[in-house]
Amino acid sequence: MLLAMGKKQHSKDRMFITKTKWATEWGGAKSKELSTPFKRLPFYCCALTFTPFEDAVCTRDGSVFELMQIMPYIKKYGKHSVTRVPLKQADLIPLTFHKNSEGWSSLLFALK
Repeated sequence: MLLAMGKKQHSKDRMFITKTKWATEWGGAKSKELSTPFKRLPFYCCALTFTPFEDAVCTRDGSVFELMQIMPYIKKYGKHSVTRVPLKQADLIPLTFHKNSEGWSSLLFALK
């Protein structure tokens, strides 16, 4: 007796990866909670304008901002521009950068 070799013999063989398989087995699902809008900024750039800063301040989570750029943003929105959590002007920590003779920068700050 011969077995029929029709279309339905390999009905589970798919030539593509399903959405569920991609998300669970192939690493396609990324946590939206841990993602940020950018990778890493250089240490001398503002997280709001992405430009080098003159008067730097930072938040408790380590985001560095230009003082003159973040103040109007906080007054208007009342939120952290990166994490979107509520932020007040009193939460900003002033930073002081110094350059030594080789041009390397060092960072000084004081926590309240």
